[in-house]
Amino acid sequence: MASNENDLEVHKAKSAAAGVTGVRVALQRAVSQMGVRNASKTLRKLNQADGFDCMSCAWPDPDPEHRHVAEFCENGAKAVAEEATKKRAGTEFFARHSIAELDAQDEYWLGQQGRLTHPMVKRPGGTHYEPISWSAAFSLVAEHLNGLDSPDEAIFYTSGRTSNEAAFLYQLLSRADGTNNLPDCSNMCHESTSVALAESIGIGKGSVSLRDIYDAELIVIAGQNPGTNHPRMLSALETAKLRGAKIISVNPLREAGLVNFRNPQKPRGVVGTGTQMADLHLPIKINGDLALFQAIGSLLVRWDALDHEFIEAHTTGVAEWAEHVHDVDWTVVEAATGLSAAQITEAAQMIRDSKATIYCWAMGLTQHRNAVATIKEIVNLALARGDIGKRGAGLCPVRGHSNVQGDRTMGIWERPPEHFLDALQAEFGFDPPREHGFDVVDSIRALRDGKASVFIGLGGNFIHASPDTDVTIDAMRKASLTVQVSTKLNRSHLVCGETALILPTMGRTEKHMTAAGEQYVSVEDSMSSVHASRGPLAPASPLLRSEVEIVAGIAEATLGDRHGIDWPGMAIDHGIIRHHISRVVPGCEDYSAKVDRPGGFVLPHPPRDSRTFKTKSGLGEFVVSPIEVLQVPDGHLLLQTLRSHDQFNTTIYGLSDRYRGIEDGRRVIFVHPDDISALGFKDAELVDLVARWDDDDIERVAESFRIVAYDTPRGSAAAYYPETNPLVPLDSTASGSNTPTSKSVVIEMVPLGTGRSHASTGGAQDAVGADDSHKSHPEPVHLS
Repeated sequence: MASNENDLEVHKAKSAAAGVTGVRVALQRAVSQMGVRNASKTLRKLNQADGFDCMSCAWPDPDPEHRHVAEFCENGAKAVAEEATKKRAGTEFFARHSIAELDAQDEYWLGQQGRLTHPMVKRPGGTHYEPISWSAAFSLVAEHLNGLDSPDEAIFYTSGRTSNEAAFLYQLLSRADGTNNLPDCSNMCHESTSVALAESIGIGKGSVSLRDIYDAELIVIAGQNPGTNHPRMLSALETAKLRGAKIISVNPLREAGLVNFRNPQKPRGVVGTGTQMADLHLPIKINGDLALFQAIGSLLVRWDALDHEFIEAHTTGVAEWAEHVHDVDWTVVEAATGLSAAQITEAAQMIRDSKATIYCWAMGLTQHRNAVATIKEIVNLALARGDIGKRGAGLCPVRGHSNVQGDRTMGIWERPPEHFLDALQAEFGFDPPREHGFDVVDSIRALRDGKASVFIGLGGNFIHASPDTDVTIDAMRKASLTVQVSTKLNRSHLVCGETALILPTMGRTEKHMTAAGEQYVSVEDSMSSVHASRGPLAPASPLLRSEVEIVAGIAEATLGDRHGIDWPGMAIDHGIIRHHISRVVPGCEDYSAKVDRPGGFVLPHPPRDSRTFKTKSGLGEFVVSPIEVLQVPDGHLLLQTLRSHDQFNTTIYGLSDRYRGIEDGRRVIFVHPDDISALGFKDAELVDLVARWDDDDIERVAESFRIVAYDTPRGSAAAYYPETNPLVPLDSTASGSNTPTSKSVVIEMVPLGTGRSHASTGGAQDAVGADDSHKSHPEPVHLS
């Protein structure tokens, strides 16, 4: 780690090929952290049918007979090394370091201290965590939960790493206790996808399989960087390319993984030139995607390049949509996208000429005010071309956490459907709460406003995953109790309530033995495939408990024999949980038998399987949305937050982002060279970043960022999270999904050291527009 972020070494980004170098780096890191024996033992079982599922991204595995011996990517190997590290953070570690001392360290340092080994507690007024027994910890949680005036004063947060079995048990605990306050990390990422797809096609999941990727004629990848966030996706894209597919990349940054890929599994990747990926790159301005897809739709309508047979049989609303997009204002489109009519026409021609097109997207589309509308516009294109329920075609939202989709399937949702609650009632004999609960943003508000006082986090790092960091910190410190179920130390253990618990849990790499024998868990990937996961290693500490055991322990201590639920039995035998899943969760009948066979099984998906749509109309629904253009004031930039290559969500593996040319640091902001000079700065200059939101007087400043001249559209900027999360206002969320707008933050770069004074004088609010002059993040201008 650099001794000073100001000494950051910046290399100009190169279009280096993704692949071979990364795997070599990851293997070296795996051996250094785990040792040769455990590195071999884990990596040989990673993503194998008889092994464990990667705790990193949710990209699907090939059929068992087609998997490589090394079925993992660079970041998957890093994730395994982080979890199976030989380092330990035990009781003596917490005795040496006060909470204040630990909170002064950065996230990278915290993560490098090793695995948690013992339950720990911070008492009211305490300065250190101290050991506590499991039974005492469970009793402490029960005391707080049972002492609340209302069950809705408790929040049960879930990370996407949680297994299906633990997730099902967790939502059962929450609802048996009387609340639907079940926020999860999906609220901050693909919630916009879930809302848009459910309303347009009747199910909030993608409609493709891995085989469809291989068979596609055209793949559109929008707002996604596979080389860093889903590296194994590159292998599937390579297969598609070698079979003749074309790829369109839609992204403000030209990311290396979509320029060239050198597959380390193949000779041509090791000694050859690799595979050229994107046939067309559209360097779109931030938040220009809705305008782009409507313009493409306009051209398809004008060319009559529509699948009329499919539209007539399976959709509704096409006439209104066609009329809307036919008259799109191209002046507005070009201003919103930063693209020329010729570039957009070339993309539309590629879609017109393709008989099977897949649309992939990720956070670059879902974290905007108009995210739901943008995703519905993608669905409009797929419906117009008949690209749903067809081989090699469909919708492919790529999830960023290994079981975030499975958690939702298992009932982790603050807005559960009535049929799920009815099934839960029939199975367990109690009437679960029907009132909707808090999502992530509303949970922070509830803690801030004193409407909630107990926070339980099943995995994750809530403090650094959430928007508006300073607001979130203040809210969390108002809690009477915070509980974190974790494998390693993170910020959320240090920013805590009056009483705080750290409950150390087993990870995916570890073997779980109980009185009933060896247990396994199950997970669901981005393409609705569900399969078993079994870790090969002994637990990092004999005191560790599995997530299932921890949830069951809290439930038994809190609820006792209320409702007659056998919590101890499910803790010992996960098969009992899977039996309940088979009777409650749609599509999971005979769950244990199906999930335990090699490769598992695929959940039903009506639009994909039979071109049927469980929408209000019973058809695929075209939706008309106005083009929204954010009016960014002069002297400001529109910022998107993103990951570095040495990062998974809030976990920082290292300080390298080699595909973008950054080494030994993270506090950088990528800006177009012409914007740098126009704003009065120089490349490599240090600045503060200032953002303001119109609904409050909060100063939002992120200090000491080095400017990096980069190939990004004029007016657009990018920087890493969680360092820039303090700039994302809590109340700036996507319409319809309440997802934080982390990809659309209006900021101003100001000289180093002046950010606080600049924010306090409202300098970031100048010249926003005639009707919105008081706003730094204005309401969008609606244009028909």
